[in-house]
Amino acid sequence: MAMELKDEVRIAAPRDVVYAKLNDPAVLKACIPGCEELTQTSDNEMEAKVVLKIGPVKAKFGGKVKLDRSKAPGGFSLAGEGSGGIAGFAKGGADVELVEDGNETVLRYLAKADVGGKIAQLGSRLIVSTSQKLAKAFFEKFAAQVEA
Repeated sequence: MAMELKDEVRIAAPRDVVYAKLNDPAVLKACIPGCEELTQTSDNEMEAKVVLKIGPVKAKFGGKVKLDRSKAPGGFSLAGEGSGGIAGFAKGGADVELVEDGNETVLRYLAKADVGGKIAQLGSRLIVSTSQKLAKAFFEKFAAQVEA
């Protein structure tokens, strides 16, 4: 089951600060819902362990994320995939654009994801609404961390 999410969030900080925080594993770990572990394994790769509850299914995902910083600091892309064992799998990516607006930064993202297995059987409406909630929670926490 494939889906697409897009949104934008205004962060009261300069673009270089926002960019640096988006590349900081400690900040990301604090912001990713259900993240138990996030380890930088190379310059452009991270490994994560995340526990998520989608409807009645609770799953522990282990996965890898690869970053593409060739458009820095105006944006970057990431791609990843994770497996939740019997619950299924998720893979996808996101393009993030950082636009300077005075002393603030507008962060726009477009994320595409594909989920399969037991989770995909829960129905697209539940998966999309849960994904939107998780994305919103991430960016609210992220903005708060950057502005702190």
